[in-house]
Amino acid sequence: MATSSRNKKKNHKINEIKKQGLIERFSHYLLVERGITPNSVECYITDIAQFIATYPDVLNNPKLIDATRIREFVRSLSKSGMSTSTIARKLNSIKSLSKFISRDFNISLSGVDSIKQPKVKRSLPTTLSQEEVNELIESVNKNPDRFWALRAKALLEVAYGAGLRVSELLNLTPTDINLKERFVRVMGKRSKERIVPLGQSAINATKDYLFIARPHYARQRHSPYLFLNKRGGRLTRMGFWKILRMCIRLAGINKRITPHTLRHSFATHLLEGGADLRAVQEMLGHTNITTTQIYTHIDRSYLREVYKTFHPRG
Repeated sequence: MATSSRNKKKNHKINEIKKQGLIERFSHYLLVERGITPNSVECYITDIAQFIATYPDVLNNPKLIDATRIREFVRSLSKSGMSTSTIARKLNSIKSLSKFISRDFNISLSGVDSIKQPKVKRSLPTTLSQEEVNELIESVNKNPDRFWALRAKALLEVAYGAGLRVSELLNLTPTDINLKERFVRVMGKRSKERIVPLGQSAINATKDYLFIARPHYARQRHSPYLFLNKRGGRLTRMGFWKILRMCIRLAGINKRITPHTLRHSFATHLLEGGADLRAVQEMLGHTNITTTQIYTHIDRSYLREVYKTFHPRG
């Protein structure tokens, strides 16, 4: 009970910090000048609010954001058992705020630039085999609700067919998919637009959903979004997650699958098929090719397994 009470007080303090002038100015800077998406800005602000909740005096005196306090904060996060990747993200948020303060307030912050990011061990993401993807998509037919099945199939086909992030998938509008030319226009991170080809399976599933299931879900509402919930509004992340979990159960797949697994599988299957890394980078919307290169490790693992299985001296 005591821990719960402390957490409630801490969360209340963090929410109050988010309303302060400095944080509002920093949010505007991230949105307008850096072109960061609202969801990502919320992550930045939550990280920074946690830091300020620990050192509330820095809100009125930004000069107190120094290397000593930041290192103390990072150590406390590490002791709490927080993952290295989350700590690295929080540190990056604080350093971004420091750069903003230095630029806009002309304040030199002591030693912040010297703090190195913790080394994050990049684990290989879970992927599905091509057979498992087929089983997952075909599982929708086991649900007796025809409208649900058509929507679920279109969601899975487009998510896997174009390697989309969940936010990208759920923010699509009907006009973003060109059924004739077979491509989807995607608005990615930092409002960066990209065009990704779609296969015939995804196009067919989208057509069925658009002309049969979507009118059923839309009813009398006029939502601009492609994928709708049963009330006619935009399908949420949680709504998509529930649909995916149902498909996993229907397919009988015993793997830890998340919405992002479809994106990982998209990239892995392209590389297994011999696709150029730069082309995969472009389709995924990665700014840096090193982010895409993690999938080459998966591909190498696949090749080693093939070698071990089929080579006479494997």
